[in-house]
Amino acid sequence: MERNFDVLVAGELNVDLILDRLQKFPEMGKEVIAQGMTLTLGSSSAIFASNLSVLGSSVTFAGTLARDSFGELILSSLRARGVDTRNIVFTETCGTGASIALNVGEDRAMVTFPGTMALFSLGDIPQQLFGECRHLHVSSIFLSTALKKDVNALFRRAKESGMTTSLDPQWDPEEKWDVDFQSLLRDVDVFLPNESEICAIAQTDDAHDAADQLRRYANVLVVKHGRNGASLWHGDLHIYQPAFLNDKVVDSIGAGDSFDAGFIHKYIQGKDLAECLEFAAVTGAVNTTRAGGTTAFDSLEGVRSIARSVFNFDL
Repeated sequence: MERNFDVLVAGELNVDLILDRLQKFPEMGKEVIAQGMTLTLGSSSAIFASNLSVLGSSVTFAGTLARDSFGELILSSLRARGVDTRNIVFTETCGTGASIALNVGEDRAMVTFPGTMALFSLGDIPQQLFGECRHLHVSSIFLSTALKKDVNALFRRAKESGMTTSLDPQWDPEEKWDVDFQSLLRDVDVFLPNESEICAIAQTDDAHDAADQLRRYANVLVVKHGRNGASLWHGDLHIYQPAFLNDKVVDSIGAGDSFDAGFIHKYIQGKDLAECLEFAAVTGAVNTTRAGGTTAFDSLEGVRSIARSVFNFDL
């Protein structure tokens, strides 16, 4: 079967309502003022898919939406960035999900209404997609609660279909971390947690100890350290990539997803892991120059311009 798409993204879809430049986080019974507000495409999976498509990979998305205004915003945003949306299904059971982000400096707090995110399951992914796509990426498995139940079967099916795979676990709102990662990661080619997530998974406060634990059964392990860069392990190989720092960060929403997009864009081209990691660091940094996860990725030329002018890097 012909592989029509580079990447299948399977996961959650929601909008982000971003409240910017708060002087402090709200306290019970008190009110604070935001100096900016943005309603935009949200969700780790959708930000990844949108920005990966802008970078030049062909992407199709499998997920669930409601036929409401948020759902229409998500569809139009993905289509505007060239993402194939024919494999998104609709439900009348509940509304499309939304996250409210409160940004104070480079810190943020999030409140999420899962909505349709919680309904998307393995059965909603057409079987033929596993033969039509070269790579599977999944994000936020703890928000996609129906999909989480079959996440091992999903990755096993992808590998049996000849696909490469990647996973960004994202945070578990219930902090149970009830996934058998030791078994799951056998079928994950690239595992992309951040420092907080890998520590929670490994049940330790030490990121180095957490990495030592997980790299025993991970294939390529990439840990994102925010402003402190990123680290990669693959067998005996260890690479540290410094961050491309931006002194005028607008917000960090979606920076990790844009990092993932940069890494996977190069990875599926067969580039060496050091090049994948450096490119990921740049795309994650580009994300921080605009509000939300996708506004810095309006076009490939726009991304190149930001990378060149702000970070002195030629994509």
